[in-house]
This record gives sequence, C-alpha cells and structure tokens, in this order.
Amino acid sequence: MERGLFTAWNGIRFFTGLVYIFTFAPIAVVVLLSFNDSMFGSFPMTGVGLRWFGELANNEAIVRAFKTSLLLGSLTAVISTAIGVGACIAIVRYDFPGKELVNTLLVAPILVPEVVLGVALLLFLKWLDFSRSFGVLLLGHVILTLPYVVLVVQARLYGIRRVYEEAALSLGANRMQAFLEITMPLLMPAIFAGMLFALTISFDNVTATMFWKSAGLETVPTQIFGMLRNSISPEINALGTVMIVITVGLPLIAGGVVRYFARART
Repeated sequence: MERGLFTAWNGIRFFTGLVYIFTFAPIAVVVLLSFNDSMFGSFPMTGVGLRWFGELANNEAIVRAFKTSLLLGSLTAVISTAIGVGACIAIVRYDFPGKELVNTLLVAPILVPEVVLGVALLLFLKWLDFSRSFGVLLLGHVILTLPYVVLVVQARLYGIRRVYEEAALSLGANRMQAFLEITMPLLMPAIFAGMLFALTISFDNVTATMFWKSAGLETVPTQIFGMLRNSISPEINALGTVMIVITVGLPLIAGGVVRYFARART
C-alpha cells in the first residue's frame, strides 16, 4: 500500500515538473536569445551581449509604445483603485438597496472573455458615436481592472473589524478621521496590491486593447504583436525580456515594500 502511494506521488511530481518545464521553457529561451549577438535565434549562441537592448532603446516606435503603456497603466491603476476602494467601503460598511446587484456588476467583467468584452464595448461606443481614442482605451482598461481591485480590497476590508472604527468614534474622532487614521493604514497593503494588479493587467493586455485603441496608438503588447506580423526580429526577444522583468519584478518589489511597512508598524 505504502509502496503504491510512493509511486503515485512520484508520478504526480514527475508530471508536475513536466508542466512547469512546458510553461517556463519558452520564457527561458526568449530571455537567453535576447542576449544573443547574432541576428538569428539559434543554439548554440555565437556570442553574448546587450546589442539588442541598445537597438531597443533606439527604436522610437518601441519607446513611444512604452511611454503610452506606462501612462495608460498608471492612470488605470489610480482610477480603478479610487473607484474600487470607495465602492468596497460602501458595500462592506453600509446597507443600501441593490447592494448585491452593485457588487455583482463590479466583478462581472472578470467573468466575461476579453474578446467578448472588447467587441461589446466597441459596438456600444460606436452606437453612441464615440470614436476610438486614448480615453476609450483608458475606460476599457478601467473596466477590465476594476474587478481585481474590488476583490482584493473587499477581502481585506471584511477582515478589519468595525470595533476599531467604533472605538475611535467613541473617543471623539469623526468618521473621516477614523477612516484615515484607523481603517486606511490597515487597508493600505490591499490598496497597494490592488493598484499593482491594475497596473500589471493594463500593461500586459493585448486582446481587448486591439479593439479599443485608435490608429497609430500603440502599447507595448500591441507593438510586439505588430512586429511579429512583419518578421521575427531579435529586438522582440529583448522587448520580451524587459516585459518579463517588469511584470515579475513589480509584484516582488511591492511584496517587499508591504512586508517592510508591516514590520515597521509592529
């Protein structure tokens, strides 16, 4: 019996390892080839260098796409977080007619495929006679990222007991002071995490962005998609590596900052 269980667990570990290899091997190949000096992505590499990162920095289209993505992601994160935090406080702390419906509507976009959501918003704005623009793209990204902010902040807010706020109120603080001095510091890690989720999702999105962006307006993912349609340039490997560093590094840095402030408060 024990021998059979041991064999089964070894089989599970083996197939789990294969899944991880299948998932991360292509990413590792892209990172390795980004340091290849040759024009052709092949193994063994003929040389190691930062040539393609230099080419990337001198590519005006890619630099412009990076600026657009950073601006779009930052605005999306700020707007989604502001709306999400306010909505969560209203839903968790207060009772009003239609509360459950509002909560469902806020998280509903996460259940809809991005292609469907992209087409639906595009057709709706076309019906309203709105042309595709940066504002439309920003609106779409806020709709996409808002559910993640709501879910993260709401989960944390449910864990913050109301007795802390009530104690502050009983000691003479008004509701705004109780929120800013009691609730806000306790909620800050979730707010920061939600903002980071929004920034990362906005920065990485390509499917819905293709429907909402105007002609000539490119983000980093759509720029990569356009470059792949023409030819496979070594610059794409360097750009992919930069994207991996950003999307993986930001959550790690954020987690470290949150842990640092958590230790500082204790």
